[in-house]
Order: sequence, then structure tokens, then C-alpha cells
Amino acid sequence: MIRKRINIIFLVPIFLSLVACKKDSAGDSSIPSDFKLSYGDSILYEKGVGADNLVYPQHSYPGSYSGFPEGIEIDEKTGAINLSKSETGLRYRITFIAEDNSFEYTTTVLLSGVNYFDAFYYLSKNDTVANAIYNGNSSNTIPLSPAGTVFDIGLGCNNEGIAVNTADGKINLMQTIRNGFFGRYPDNATRKEFELKYKINDQSQQREKSLKIKLYYFNTMDDVTADLRQLLRDREGTIFGANPITFPGEILSSPSGTDGVAKVAKPRPPCIFIIGR
Repeated sequence: MIRKRINIIFLVPIFLSLVACKKDSAGDSSIPSDFKLSYGDSILYEKGVGADNLVYPQHSYPGSYSGFPEGIEIDEKTGAINLSKSETGLRYRITFIAEDNSFEYTTTVLLSGVNYFDAFYYLSKNDTVANAIYNGNSSNTIPLSPAGTVFDIGLGCNNEGIAVNTADGKINLMQTIRNGFFGRYPDNATRKEFELKYKINDQSQQREKSLKIKLYYFNTMDDVTADLRQLLRDREGTIFGANPITFPGEILSSPSGTDGVAKVAKPRPPCIFIIGR
């Protein structure tokens, strides 16, 4: 009996020491004071050929993640961004809230790809070409390569009459009209949506991407409907809006939104307005 008690006495400190070691090896779950939410780079490239292309934050702590605006697929618990299921060519604000709601951290990431300005193009002023904007900045140069960079893969757009330059993604709007995309004689207030497939010779390793674009035709500016004018006002200052060169760019629209109140506008699909005269 005495021997058994001695064994127990010796086992207790050993057990406590093991528990302490286990706690130390797991690490302290508290967030360090110098913590910064980061994905390792401000520009994220979709790579490989798998169905899901995930990018995780560099350091993970208990809490919840969210992305803004719509278009980004992010895991609420881990913060993993699924590039394969997100709208690329846009900036997003990522927010992490600590588990105890004591701290909120944010960062901005850009998902590599192309986009087009929401804009009016006036055929009567020879304003007839919509340029592809690479990585959220109109001054960026698209890495061109005869084999590695291709727009309108499969020629789906060109076969429908949309005059897309397969080398650099420029859309010739006048030629699109001539090709009969809106019919032989475009009806006023016509709108059509199409999908542009492309790949770029950059860090994405020529992974194929796609972008849906809305194309509108109006005879004159006076014919543009009130709801579409409001749409553009609401989009002013969004991630890819009035200040495309400024990084990280604005998230909410400017005070010119509905009734003078800033509001959130969906940045996709880009809207290209063709004005006949």
C-alpha cells in the first residue's frame, strides 16, 4: 500500500509537466501586438490546373474572415481565398475579426486578371476602342506573348461578332456594330452579355480565366435610362471605379450614390455603353 502511494505521488508531477509541455507546444493563441493580416503579396495569381486554387493568410488565429465586395470566395474560418471561384482582376478588402471581438484587422488584395472600365464610348467622336485593364491599373502593360497571352480563347466572342483583338484584348466597338452583334440595324437601348475567355503570360502560368461583360447600345446619351445612370454613379469610387490608379483604391461609392448616400455597388460585370451619336 505504501509503495502504491509513493508511485502516485511521483506520477502527479510528471503528468502536470506533460500537460505544461503540451500547452507550450501548441503555442499561445493570443494575437501578437505587431500582427498584420497578410497573404504574402498584394497581388494573388491563380496557378496550376486544379479545380480549386487556394491562398491562405500567412498567420492564422481564431476568428472570422470576410471579403468585400461580392465576387470573392473566402472561407469564413480559415481565411482561405479560392481564386478559382472568385472574380479576378479586382481588388478586395479582407477583414479578420478576432474570436473575442477585441480586434479587427484588414488588408487589400488584388486577384490578378483583366477588367474593362464602366464607360461611355461615342462612335460619332471616333471613341471606339475599349481597352483591357490589367491588374487593376490602367497604366499596367499586359505581358504579351504569341503563345502565352491569348484573348478570346476558342474565338467564341469573334464568332458572335464581338471584335476582340486576340493579342491584347482590345474590343473594337465600331467593328462590333458593323459585324451585326446587335443586329443589322441596332435597336435603341439594346443590351447583351457575353463571356470573354483569356490567359496571360504572367505568374498565373497561363491559367485560363473568363470575364462576363455587358455591352449596351443607345442612339444618344439622352436615351440612357435613369437606372443605368444611377448604376454608374453608385459604382463611382468602388474598387475598380473612379480612382483605378490609386492603390488600394476605394471600397464604397462616393457620396454621389443614391440620395447623396454612399452605397455599395457590385463591380461586375463591367458595363460598356456604346453611344451612336
